[in-house]
Amino acid sequence: MSFTWNVVYVIIALVVVKISQWLWQWSNPNSKGSGKLPPGSMGFPIIGETFEFFRSSGLLEIPPFFQKRMLRYGPLFRTNILGSRTVISTDADVIYEIFRQENQSFIQSYPDIFVKVLGKDNVFFKTGDIHRHIKHATMHLIGSEGLKRKLIGFMNRTTREHLRWKATQGAFNLRHAASNLIVSYITPQMISNLKPETQEKLIDHFKTFNIEWFQSPFALATWKTVYKVLRARKEAVKIINEALEKRKDSIEKQGDFLDTLLEEMKKEGSIFYKESIVSLLLNIGFVSRDSTSYATALTVNFISKNPRVLTELKREHEAIVQKRDDKEPGLSWDEYKNCMPFTRMVIKFLFSTKQGKWDMSIYMMSTDRVQVIYESLRLANLGTIIFRKAVKDVEVKGKLVGKDLQSPGSKTLMVFGGGARQCIGSDLARLHLAVFIHHFVTTYDFSVVQECEICRVPFPFFTKDLVINISPKSPS
Repeated sequence: MSFTWNVVYVIIALVVVKISQWLWQWSNPNSKGSGKLPPGSMGFPIIGETFEFFRSSGLLEIPPFFQKRMLRYGPLFRTNILGSRTVISTDADVIYEIFRQENQSFIQSYPDIFVKVLGKDNVFFKTGDIHRHIKHATMHLIGSEGLKRKLIGFMNRTTREHLRWKATQGAFNLRHAASNLIVSYITPQMISNLKPETQEKLIDHFKTFNIEWFQSPFALATWKTVYKVLRARKEAVKIINEALEKRKDSIEKQGDFLDTLLEEMKKEGSIFYKESIVSLLLNIGFVSRDSTSYATALTVNFISKNPRVLTELKREHEAIVQKRDDKEPGLSWDEYKNCMPFTRMVIKFLFSTKQGKWDMSIYMMSTDRVQVIYESLRLANLGTIIFRKAVKDVEVKGKLVGKDLQSPGSKTLMVFGGGARQCIGSDLARLHLAVFIHHFVTTYDFSVVQECEICRVPFPFFTKDLVINISPKSPS
């Protein structure tokens, strides 16, 4: 009997030692071959500090998760998020170098949940020169040449029609309306020969496939949203696949983005294949709609609180209309580039990440393979002081000023990222806001029915959407 108990005691002791060793290794991770890790805490076993990372905070404040650790450990610290051992940098110079040296000192990587939702074959997760090729290919659709040649006209017509329809509907959710608007003009440009009912289904799937799923993994609502997103992604991929197969077998050209990608695929040494084309079309439909609809709602929300900005926008855009022989066509490319300095400044400030006391950018790196896994929290300061400064600058100098606003490579103003992965949709986002503002302020008066409320969890999330009424302006 005593022998049996001795064996039990030995087994228990070994288990305790093994657990203690595992807990010690958890709290004191080693990054093989990468030197000593920065200070920090790994949190609870397995879940790490995920709870606190996803804790809600105000849009214009540094989340407590980062604030406490920056004060305690400095601008570089280690933690564990979503089961990934992670080093977080809040230093602008370090982040700039990470962007600049991707595929050299740093390799982009992402948490498993991102890979699951977006798909393991998604071009978003690929490394190497593929992003340079993607940027070249997408110039035909959402680069400056594609926007100038084709999309700006379609964007004007669609925006005019959507606003005219919304003016008859009473109060409406602006973010949802902007979402509908964006997918309505971008989807036909990607695949132009879909049947109307199929196009509507694809648009609905794009609208369901959004970033709102990325909230606390410990909330039931998150997993319900993840399920809807996965189902929408599956159905969207099915539609795009069918369109691609039909187009490959057809000799008739449609002149859309799918034709461009199929031509790229036929080139010798092309990085494009069937799955990457489907992935790219899915990404453009999802990303262009999700982020830009948020920006549209934020734009109207903040100009509604800054009457001087609204007055200046009206003055600038009405002056553009008065110079035209034909008052109806909408914003031209030349007007967009040369006749709206104040609007372009407001848009840049709206996208700005480095203004005022909320001066912070964050990058997170996996300590397992010293890989960048996730860029988080561009803390945008969209307060009144921005617009007062913008009005003052335009009144005094009549043009854009500010070193950081003028320099696309600024370390302190990386609105659309940098390096190999600089956002391919940046030109589209700017043009969309300019066209929307143009039609909005020259044709309609508006009133706010419900102000929006936004928090970070950790991405911006509307807890209450902006609801407005619009009505056609009375002839002056």
